[in-house]
Amino acid sequence: MTHAATDALLAELAAHYDGMPPTRAMGVRVLGYDGQTLRLSAPLARNVNDKGCAFGGSLAGLMTLAAWGLATLKLGEAGQHAEVYVADSQVRYLAPLYDELVAEARLAAGESWDDFLAAYAARGRARATLSACVRLPGGGEAASFTGRFAALAPKAR
Repeated sequence: MTHAATDALLAELAAHYDGMPPTRAMGVRVLGYDGQTLRLSAPLARNVNDKGCAFGGSLAGLMTLAAWGLATLKLGEAGQHAEVYVADSQVRYLAPLYDELVAEARLAAGESWDDFLAAYAARGRARATLSACVRLPGGGEAASFTGRFAALAPKAR
């Protein structure tokens, strides 16, 4: 895939995030994508709790959005359009975060993009497990996420 095509997919993803009122309210921005990892950010000021640190729901939401976005990007790079859903997830809150929220998502260990994309091409549906985290500024993680995502062929409307 060309750099321009990837940039177009990232712009489409950013517009999709901006089109959802809760995500827009969070201030979600696409920070980068290297072909394997998608990075999103959101400002602390829009996602702060009563203790002055990042709201747990915002941490969970940003990690879910990063993993969802990564699965959507991988399908787009393969020329596939799918409806991507989170099937289930687990979040661990490890330390308070008093800084900008930055989530990084990647395919979970033991999973294969090739298998995911081949299953989708063959059956119009596929599942993959993705992981994400929000890092602390000084190192370590504020929160971690593991989620199973399903890609389904869009229904005719």
